[in-house]
Amino acid sequence: MKFACVGDNCIDWYVNTKALYCGGNPVNVAVYAIRGGDSASYVGAVGSDEFGQFMLQSLNAHQVDTSHVQVLPGKTAVSRINLVDGERVFCGYDEGVLADFRLTDADLAFIRQHDLLVTGRWGKIQNRLAEIKANGTPIAFDFATKLGDEIFLSAIDAVDYAFFSREEDSPQVREEMRMIHSHGTKIAVCTLGEHGSLAFDGKDFFTHGIEPCEVKDTMGAGDSYMAGFLHGVLRHLPVTECMRLGAVSSSLTLQYYGAW
Repeated sequence: MKFACVGDNCIDWYVNTKALYCGGNPVNVAVYAIRGGDSASYVGAVGSDEFGQFMLQSLNAHQVDTSHVQVLPGKTAVSRINLVDGERVFCGYDEGVLADFRLTDADLAFIRQHDLLVTGRWGKIQNRLAEIKANGTPIAFDFATKLGDEIFLSAIDAVDYAFFSREEDSPQVREEMRMIHSHGTKIAVCTLGEHGSLAFDGKDFFTHGIEPCEVKDTMGAGDSYMAGFLHGVLRHLPVTECMRLGAVSSSLTLQYYGAW
């Protein structure tokens, strides 16, 4: 199966260790999808700087199709992070050339060749999702921790598989998932950190725990869950099995530094 992962990317600069890693939700999902046995393309923009070259070289080394990555004059996006007891603490972001990223007609035709589009709230394509869905491509969207804002309202009616995160299950979280489903979403998924995950298909709620592992860095954990879950979706597996695949994928990522 082929993932089209579209939108943001960034260099994750770990300030306290001086380490540099490639990241960004669509980029991460592309790498994790390939790790799980699927194929993936990344559509986005990098700068003409050394970080842009690093991003492209790293993606190519992981067999991600980068044929539709735009190289724009300027700087690649950078996210500054401190790692505190395995938890990421964000301390600054420079959007760089992503501020100028726009999908082209050629990009849209390329996306139609894939089985699924994956993007998120920083992907800058929410206003093109209805057009993409009308062309027959299912859409998965990561809303992170924010629901109900302008980006959510622009995207949600076109989204088939909605992902977001909260600290734990609660009646309010379940109400949020019902609200998401009311917009036509097939499945809403909430990742709950150490408490596992919760999914809602419009009829039933499903819960799944974590895969125990030694946690070194939480960077990319949610993205890897997303890739594993969608691997199951594309094979028409039951929701509970999709959740298990997401948890397994996430546990692999938690055991090393950086997203990948």
